[in-house]
Amino acid sequence: MSMGEPQVESLSQRELRNESGRVLRAVGEGHSFVLTNRGVPVGRIVPLDAPSPTLLIARPAKRVGGWAVLSPRRSEDDRPMARILDELREDRV
Repeated sequence: MSMGEPQVESLSQRELRNESGRVLRAVGEGHSFVLTNRGVPVGRIVPLDAPSPTLLIARPAKRVGGWAVLSPRRSEDDRPMARILDELREDRV
């Protein structure tokens, strides 16, 4: 952690439940908390205007193409959907 980053306080689920007013005031003042359940970190409570953590890119993407390259192929039996539905409904009547 650098000197410019605020210290993040650990907060148990029980403390959050019992002291929610204090926690919300502290978050409103710019403090952040790591929420724990039985000592295991499960979430983070941060102010709305806090900068979102940046996603570190371990390696750049190498794949070319994808779904955008695919185009739908028209079949010879290209009927409007309304006609197909009407044909399917004929069996019920």
